[in-house]
Amino acid sequence: MEKSLIPVILAGGKGERFWPLSRKHRPKQFLSLDGTGKSLLQATAQRLSELAGSPEKLWVVTSAMLAEGVQEQLPQLCSQNLLAEPEGRDTAPAVAWATLEIARKYGEDAVVGFFPADHWIADQAAFQKIINAAAELALAKDSIVTLGITPSYPSTGYGYIEQGQNIGTFGELPVYSVGRFTEKPNRETAEEFLATGRFSWNSGIFIFRAGVVLDELRTYAPEIINPLEEQGIAAYAQLQKKSIDYALMEKTHLAYVLPASFGWDDLGDWNALERLQQGEHANVELAKHVGRDTTGAIIYASDDDEVIVTIGLEDVVVVRDHNATLIVKKDRTQEIKQILQHLKADPKLQSYL
Repeated sequence: MEKSLIPVILAGGKGERFWPLSRKHRPKQFLSLDGTGKSLLQATAQRLSELAGSPEKLWVVTSAMLAEGVQEQLPQLCSQNLLAEPEGRDTAPAVAWATLEIARKYGEDAVVGFFPADHWIADQAAFQKIINAAAELALAKDSIVTLGITPSYPSTGYGYIEQGQNIGTFGELPVYSVGRFTEKPNRETAEEFLATGRFSWNSGIFIFRAGVVLDELRTYAPEIINPLEEQGIAAYAQLQKKSIDYALMEKTHLAYVLPASFGWDDLGDWNALERLQQGEHANVELAKHVGRDTTGAIIYASDDDEVIVTIGLEDVVVVRDHNATLIVKKDRTQEIKQILQHLKADPKLQSYL
């Protein structure tokens, strides 16, 4: 039996809410946002290679358009472990296809872990401990294990997981059955969730034995797994767009959650820079910035030779990247994706994507 973890990075996202720094051929996972000089993808790959004990066990699922960029970012990645989807179909087909390929190579008892490419992890030792506990559970019991991040505030930007019954401990950590998955709540509901002490943020990280998930997909998502088993990558054109949460996790009775606290952030939009970089200063400045009466601002420029000057601004994001500039109130960064639809619809503006 293959007992060590086979980590898979989900790296096909567009990262549109980090536009204009994140572009079509330079998505968020290729960017360095935490000041280390490593891209999010590179940091994730290093973290998971250490966890698996060998970079040869690392897999990546991405889009065909980004495959060359992934290989450039991760020259140590085995080419046969890079799965390039011909078109994006959300996470359910990505998980299903990768799990099929890993089961063929390592057997259905292989323990597989899926990890988004854009997470920031502060405490690597704590992260490794909880992943090892999840792998131990996956080996011992038919289960699909997810990590529930202990909430630090009532976020409306994350999905939530409700803890059900405690089923014991693995790796000295408590494990619970999943009561339910909940989509992003409003503020009042999020506050109610935190007050119960039973809810955690949905990390989007999953660990399981390959055969367990393949069987569950055959039961709950045959429209995805059957075409992939029959046709392989050629099936992609006919697959529905579905997240793994919707296709499987909300339906399976084998979902378990480990509450996790290791310093975590899902770098979803520009506001994440404030959580990572904010110190004692009035603004987060990743650019030459001259400001007057400007507070609570996030200032970024990709060119060191450029200067950004602000007067009388509060709680804004200002980003300058070559031929595009973004200025947005911090509480409206979710609308960046909508604006990009306007750029896509205008042939004269598509080059800015």
